[in-house]
Amino acid sequence: MTDRQPNGASPRVRMAFIGCGGMARGHAKRILQQQDTTEVRVVSDPSAEAYAAFCSPFKEVGASPPPNEPELENLLQERAAELDAVFIITPHALHFPQAKACLEADLDVLLEKPMVLNEEEALALIAAQERSGRLLSVAFNGSMSPQVRTAARILREGKLGKILNISAVAWQNWLLGASGTWRQDPDIAGGGFLFDTGAHMLNTISDLAGEDFVEVAAWMDNQGARVDILAAVIARLASGTLVTMNAAGNINCKIGSDVRVFCEKGILQTGIWGERLLIQKTEDTEPVPVALPESLGVWQQFIKVRAGDMENPCPPEIGLRMARLWDAIRASAAQGGKLVEVGKKQ
Repeated sequence: MTDRQPNGASPRVRMAFIGCGGMARGHAKRILQQQDTTEVRVVSDPSAEAYAAFCSPFKEVGASPPPNEPELENLLQERAAELDAVFIITPHALHFPQAKACLEADLDVLLEKPMVLNEEEALALIAAQERSGRLLSVAFNGSMSPQVRTAARILREGKLGKILNISAVAWQNWLLGASGTWRQDPDIAGGGFLFDTGAHMLNTISDLAGEDFVEVAAWMDNQGARVDILAAVIARLASGTLVTMNAAGNINCKIGSDVRVFCEKGILQTGIWGERLLIQKTEDTEPVPVALPESLGVWQQFIKVRAGDMENPCPPEIGLRMARLWDAIRASAAQGGKLVEVGKKQ
C-alpha cells in the first residue's frame, strides 16, 4: 500500500481514530511517539465526554487535539479524501459495519480485536476488503509483536520439531473491572471474558498453530453475570495436535497470561499479547529468553505493512479462523461441552 499524498507532500500517514474510549487513549499515547510517520487528522465518537478525555494525551505533549466528527457517516462523506487510514476502536458489535464502510470509502483499516462477532460477518468483511483492494489488519497485540512473529517463524521452520500440544491460560479481574460496561452486554460484546481479553488467547494460539481447528469441546460459567466469566476449551487441530485453553475472568490478581507450545525438541513459551518469548531446547536446563527489539505497538506494525516492509501479520483470514473457532466454542458450551466440528453449522 502507498500513501495518497502527491510528490513533495508529507510522507506521514493521515489517519482517523474511530472511537475515543480508554483503549483509544492508550493507542493514541503510542502514536504520539510516532509523529514522524503519522498525523492524526480527525476522530469520530458520539460521546463528548469520551472525546474530552481523548484530547488529554495530546495536550500533555503540547500537540493540538484533532477535531471530533461524532457521526462516522459524515466523516467519511466529508473527510475521507484527506485520509489514508483509520484505526477502529469501538464496541465489538460495531466492528463489521464500521470497517466495511471505511473500506468502501477507499481507506486502509486497522481494526481492534475481535475482528467481528461471527463467521458470517467475517466472510462478508473479507468480501468487502477484496472488492475495495484496501489493507485490512486486525489489531492483535500478540500477532503484531516481534515475540509472536519470531515464535511463529521458529515453529514453521521446524526448529523445535513437530508440535505435540499447546496449552494456554489467561486471567484478569474482568468480572469486576468490566462490570456495568458494554463489555458485559452480550448483544454488544458478542461474548464475555473469553471473547474480550480471551480473544487474544484464541488468536495467538491460532497464529502459533498455523492451521485450522477441526473439533472443539468447551464449557463456560457466567458466575452470575450476563456473559461468560470462566471458560475451559479442549480442541484438536487439523494435524491432530491437541490444544487446551483456560480463561479465568474473576481472579483478584494482576492481568496475565501464559502460552506453552510443547514440541519434539523443546518448549516455546510466550504470552497471549506477545509479552515474552523463551525457548527451552532438549539440552537446556531452563527456558532461555529470546532478545528482540521493542515495539511501539500495533500501529507501528500496521505502518510497516502499509509501506511494504513486512507481511500483514493479522489479515482478515486470521479473523475468519478465529470467528469459526469462537462459533464452535459457543455451540459446544451451549450443549454442555458436546464435541462440535469447527466451521460446521450447528
